[in-house]
This record gives sequence, structure tokens and C-alpha cells, in this order.
Amino acid sequence: MSVEAYILVQTQVGRAAEVAGEIRKIEGVVLAEDVTGPYDVIVRAESDTVDALGQLVVARVQSVQGITRTVTCPIVRI
Repeated sequence: MSVEAYILVQTQVGRAAEVAGEIRKIEGVVLAEDVTGPYDVIVRAESDTVDALGQLVVARVQSVQGITRTVTCPIVRI
């Protein structure tokens, strides 16, 4: 069973499309769309474990140039 999450991303002004394009290239990212509203990009990601998800966010997603903030929202099935 995999761990899935939405990652809400804020970017520098005018960088949303570029950031979304770079995030799409990361293994484990299922979808990255630039959007309007309080966040600039919404990402859907999956990994095998919670630890692997954390590494994906911290080591890969947050290293993309132009990102100012991320919020990770793990998906739960209730």
C-alpha cells in the first residue's frame, strides 16, 4: 500500500508554471498543476512509506528553484 499526499506550493511571483514543470519531472510525482488562489501549484505525490514521502518533499520538491513554501497534506482513508 502506498502513501499518497497533496503538496500545496507557493512560488515566487510569476514562477508557477516553471515550478510545476520542474516538479512534474520528479519521480513519485503523479500530478503537478499550476492553479490560482492562495497556492500556486498543487502536487499529488506517492511513495512506499511516510519516510520516503518526507524525503521526496524535503530533498526533491523543496529544492526546486522558485518555491517559497510548501504544505504537505497526506491522504487518509477513513
